[in-house]
Formats: sequence, C-alpha cells, structure tokens
Amino acid sequence: QVQFVESGGGLVQPGGSLRLSCATSGITLDYYAIGWFRQAPGKEREGVSCISASDGSTNSADSVKGRFTISRDNAKNTVYLQMNSLKPEDTGVYYCAANTLRRLCARSAPIYEYDYWGQGTQVTVSS
Repeated sequence: QVQFVESGGGLVQPGGSLRLSCATSGITLDYYAIGWFRQAPGKEREGVSCISASDGSTNSADSVKGRFTISRDNAKNTVYLQMNSLKPEDTGVYYCAANTLRRLCARSAPIYEYDYWGQGTQVTVSS
C-alpha cells in the first residue's frame, strides 16, 4: 500500500519557520518527482515546490522562491519542505504527492499528474 503522511505543521508567527516532513511508504522514493502543494480555505490547491528524481533538481512557485526549500532523504523515504520567512498568505493545508508520469519536475506539470496524496498538515501563520 502506498502511503504519504505529512507532518510538521502548526501555528507560527509571521517571519517564523517550519519544516514539514512527508514520510512515504510503498514506493521507491527516488523513482518519482515529489511535489508539495497547499490549499487555503476557499482556494484551489496550488503547487509550492517540487523535487525531481535522480538529479534532485527543484522547482518552486514564485511566491515561495527564496523562502522555501524542498529536499529528500531517500534512505529515510522522506521529503522535506523547509519554510522560512513565513507570511500569513502561506497559511493552508500542505500536501505532498508523487508525479506518477515523470521523474523530473516541471513548473507546467498539471496537478492531475500527481497521485498518492497524503492527508495534509495544517500550517497557520498568524500573529
């Protein structure tokens, strides 16, 4: 059974930091591009950051570029999202998922290419 489990969310003040973890099982992690997504109430789910299989190249949304860093530890079957300089607009439920159609990240990759969504972890940025 393939399972992704997100953790590490919480309440943080603006300017603070969080590190999210995506623990995976049932897949060989480095065979897939892995993406982090977020969804705020009343808004569509959006891509945040992606890390490619094999070469580890990354791609991030302009809104988080320079603030968020995605990484993976294949030995631990875990993908991380380090979030710094958090803003209130970063608030939302954060999900990880695997792109089952490609190994390399592409900013234009549609969300339907992703599968094995986790349950999400809530991130709230508020004073």
